[in-house]
Amino acid sequence: MVLTALFFASFPVFCLGHGYPVDTLSRDVCIVGGGSAGTYAAIRLLDLNQTVIVVEQQDRLGGNTQTYIDPVTGAPIDIGVVVWHNNALVANYFQRLNVSLININELESPFVTIYPDFQTGRIVPDYAPTDPTSALQGYVEQLLKYPYLDNGFNLPDPVPADLLIPFVDFVNKYNISAAVSLLFETNEGIGNLLEVPTLYVMKYFGLTLVQGFGNGFVATASHDNSQLYESAQTVLTAANAVLLSSNVISTTRDDNGAKIVVSTPAGLKQIQCKRLVLAMPPTLKNLAPFAFNSTELSLFRQFSATGYYSGLIRNSGIPDNTSLQNTAAHSMYNLPTLPCIYGFDATGVPGLHQVLYASTVPLPIAAVKAEIIKTLKRLQAVGTISPSLPEFAIFVSHSPFLFTVSVNAIQNGFYTRLNALQGVRSLFLTGATFETQDSSLIWQFTESLLPRIVG
Repeated sequence: MVLTALFFASFPVFCLGHGYPVDTLSRDVCIVGGGSAGTYAAIRLLDLNQTVIVVEQQDRLGGNTQTYIDPVTGAPIDIGVVVWHNNALVANYFQRLNVSLININELESPFVTIYPDFQTGRIVPDYAPTDPTSALQGYVEQLLKYPYLDNGFNLPDPVPADLLIPFVDFVNKYNISAAVSLLFETNEGIGNLLEVPTLYVMKYFGLTLVQGFGNGFVATASHDNSQLYESAQTVLTAANAVLLSSNVISTTRDDNGAKIVVSTPAGLKQIQCKRLVLAMPPTLKNLAPFAFNSTELSLFRQFSATGYYSGLIRNSGIPDNTSLQNTAAHSMYNLPTLPCIYGFDATGVPGLHQVLYASTVPLPIAAVKAEIIKTLKRLQAVGTISPSLPEFAIFVSHSPFLFTVSVNAIQNGFYTRLNALQGVRSLFLTGATFETQDSSLIWQFTESLLPRIVG
């Protein structure tokens, strides 16, 4: 991969296009990835009087923030990011992009919830969710010991032992079992909740999130969260600061900046920049064009990633006012075993239910869809829901989702070494892997990098 970068760098610019001239763009900062982190970085850097360019492989900005518009009613349904934290950073960002917000209480729902075991299709008798209030107080008492977890992975050495134990051991140690169901429903995509190191649970369900359940969250007043990224795209387009449907081919970088060759719908472009920001999932495939050395790649090879999927089902056989939560009849804390469907949630739009699915590793999307239809047929066969011919209105993969490493890696300073890559040879890294799957916290983490990127 380093050889690829050197190969392209050794040719004059006009040779990159097989004999045709290649546009050369000069920017202060090039950002690769136009999801939550990359879009936020671009807007903020523009406001700090930096020239920027965002390279995004999709034809839209926003990453996992996706909205479906029902063709029958015209109603928008968010199938990715649903809410953000109610704080000043979020408010300022939305105000900058002229997008109105409203308050949302995630614990309130106008819909009825029933609790079938999706393996049998039958409702679990006498099941009722536990009241998590007291257990959450105990959980917060433990969270308060680690205030640094709400901004990146700046872990002390040695890493506290409680952060390294499987979460089931943490639950038993601090008697917080009544909160497990809520944590399972909220930490969607984390993998097997009870088996992952407590560190990742506390990152995903941290103090800021707990406070949100008390103080409320925010969402767009239009109920269309993609509006944030549509507005950002308008701003970036006007500043000639975005390349959509584009892919990085090769990169050379040193302490003075970087040169990036990009394939775009309009042909190859070379971007010369002082700083390069990667804001994308750090899979080895994604990292291939960026000339990481073997020592750096040895860090990224240690990551494992989960799978997470979201979609809308039409004609599910479920009443419009009813949600189904997957409840295992004979497992610890009634948690279903992954891979599994979390549930089918009423959307408020007639005939449409949202389905969420998770796995410990990314799976083929066709296999996931087939399992969802199979589960609906099982629910229908035993009479839990009505007979129907379900179909997908939309279905998307958010995989790879959550990136984690082993307990041994954490103990041996993995995150200290990962953080040390920031700023090396003009490169900065941001996104969910360096914070958690929470847009508001990703923006906060990115904000903390801006002084170094500008400097």
